[in-house]
Amino acid sequence: MTKTIDLKKKSQYGQFFTPAEIARFMAGLLTRRSGDNCRLLDAGAGIGSLSAAFLERWASGGFDFQRVEVDAFEIDEYLHSSLIQSLAEYRRYQNVVSNIRGDDFVHAAVASLAGALFAKALPRYTHAILNPPYKKIRSNSLYRSALRRVGIETVNLYSAFVALSLSLLEDHGQLVAIVPRSFCNGPYYRPFREYVLERAAILQIHLFASRDRAFKDDDVLQENVIIALECGARQGDVTVTTSTDASFADMETNEYLFDRIVFPGDPERFIHVPTSPEFGAIERSKAIRFTLDDIGIKVSTGPVVDFRLKEHLRDMPDADTVPLLYPGHFKGQTTDWPNPELKKPNAICRNAKTEKWLYPNGFYCVVRRFSSKEEKRRIVASVVTPESFPNTKALGFENHLNVFHEEKHGLTEALAYGLSTFLNTTAVDENFRRFNGHTQVNATDLRLIKYPNKKSLIALGERAMRSHEPIQPLTAEQLESLGT
Repeated sequence: MTKTIDLKKKSQYGQFFTPAEIARFMAGLLTRRSGDNCRLLDAGAGIGSLSAAFLERWASGGFDFQRVEVDAFEIDEYLHSSLIQSLAEYRRYQNVVSNIRGDDFVHAAVASLAGALFAKALPRYTHAILNPPYKKIRSNSLYRSALRRVGIETVNLYSAFVALSLSLLEDHGQLVAIVPRSFCNGPYYRPFREYVLERAAILQIHLFASRDRAFKDDDVLQENVIIALECGARQGDVTVTTSTDASFADMETNEYLFDRIVFPGDPERFIHVPTSPEFGAIERSKAIRFTLDDIGIKVSTGPVVDFRLKEHLRDMPDADTVPLLYPGHFKGQTTDWPNPELKKPNAICRNAKTEKWLYPNGFYCVVRRFSSKEEKRRIVASVVTPESFPNTKALGFENHLNVFHEEKHGLTEALAYGLSTFLNTTAVDENFRRFNGHTQVNATDLRLIKYPNKKSLIALGERAMRSHEPIQPLTAEQLESLGT
């Protein structure tokens, strides 16, 4: 069915339909509950795969409800015939009621939660099961202003659907949703993470390798998780399951303390999904426990956003310019600048309009925000040296670089090399991969990493400077012995 859906409609509504195997797995995550009546919410029901999987489990004795009422919201009228057909076979049960609603779920839910005059009040649901649409919400859109009426601040329809569904649950109601993993990290989803964690306990997280393996009929490359929540419940340990794809043939199950899912004291409230119950070398080391604030340095996203300063950029350096550095100017610890083959500007004019975006020439450690496909590591660190840029007093760092600095000035040479050496270790990269699902490395991620103390980083740097290979392959034992 999904292959026949108009691609324009998929784009318009952010539709990605749920394979039967995933639908059954999701229905299985909702625990048995005593009680006569079940009120199930399926927001963005599509062709009804999730509701059907839930009802199939109920019909086979998986739930002990006497009566089930389904509210299936689907704004795309083209899908209603398929949705009706999916739920039709359960009409033979007199105690099953299916309501197919063609109105916009966001506006209907907001109107009900806000108590709008003339709005049809939605019930408090016992369960919610959803594969919400994936589509960005513009800051000036009607959706954004509607969501703010009920205290929801988010940037994508999928997180809006989850937040609204959670708000419509009764106390101890349960929700299971398949969503992109992007909400777990990054500043844009922090209000959504806070909204969820304040209102619900995380029961289980299932991790897929990638969305194109789980959703074979759809051209989607997002890494996905299935998350199960319970409204108003006390947070306990979290079950984490993993599988390569929707067959669940290689599924592994582990239990984690909540402190390993959301780190205590983390202001960003990042949600981590560990892929192994064993502690890595970084977690085991008693010496690797310092923040950048402890060390006295900062990391920032490169301040030069090229399209905003386009008129000041130059393909090659000139008398009134300074170097402009992109990730492509770095190959390991080698700086290739200027590079006319890069197809990026190599220089930026230094003037009154650009001065505030420039850093003084000096030693810096830089980390690419996006690693190239051929690189095995997500964290790729390099050292900027002033000798690479003689005859200049300032540097421009483009927005796709993260820059370690001391109050927007350079580091000592040994500290710059020490940071680069540490960040390029396999242990750091493995630790990052275990807890971060996104492929980019943001300044916020680098702030949350624990580091050796400043003295140990300088010692690492001095060792790297004496070596012909600046990137040192540190063993787990060497990492654990740092600072001793």
